[in-house]
Amino acid sequence: MKCALITGGSRGIGRAICDKISQDSDYHILINYQSNEDAAKETLAIVEANGNTGELLRFDVADADAVTSTLDKWMEANPDALIEVIVNNAGITRDGLFMWMPPKDWHDVINTSLNGFFNVTNHLIQKILRNKYGRIVNLVSVSGVKGTAGQTNYSAAKGAVVAATKALAQEVAKRNITVNAVAPGFIKSDMTAELDEKELKKMIPANRFGEAEEVADLVAFLVSKKASYITGEIININGGIYS
Repeated sequence: MKCALITGGSRGIGRAICDKISQDSDYHILINYQSNEDAAKETLAIVEANGNTGELLRFDVADADAVTSTLDKWMEANPDALIEVIVNNAGITRDGLFMWMPPKDWHDVINTSLNGFFNVTNHLIQKILRNKYGRIVNLVSVSGVKGTAGQTNYSAAKGAVVAATKALAQEVAKRNITVNAVAPGFIKSDMTAELDEKELKKMIPANRFGEAEEVADLVAFLVSKKASYITGEIININGGIYS
């Protein structure tokens, strides 16, 4: 059984990615979520409606022990299964000006986006290397590429994942494993629901927010065999926001 693990797969972009990969491939979809089980079950129902299979894996990507124990337990129960695709999508924002930023807001964001990438990917990478085939896609952000005022913590975390993507890609390319990042701009989701869309879209050459499905289409391409010669890339999907 070949599997695709999507972290933060219960809602928003994560849900759209689960939906799209389950349409485009026969991967068994592992939907990771942290707390919202009802939303995760809705994502699973979408995967099954596409004629595919999936299951829920509950853990906080920032909690290394929880990641290890949950994945180990799952691997023991599924000895013939192989996680061939990892989509590191889980992330949180704790926006605020740097000079007033509480240490907790800094550490929480770094722990989820950066350490979460490490905890999940590092635990699975040896098996993927032995398999000599794999796809890793990291969801970063326009903030991690150009920096965004009021998001020094988020920009730092995502910028670090950008650099890690480029480095890891070089380490594993010989084993037919690609590592890429997707950097969305303003996408309609729970994370951007509080933002003033009318005002912000004036900054965007495309004059609109993106849809989660548009990001999912890009991720699904990168995890497919068609993208075999693309690795170490950071692909912006932002409506031309800083072109």
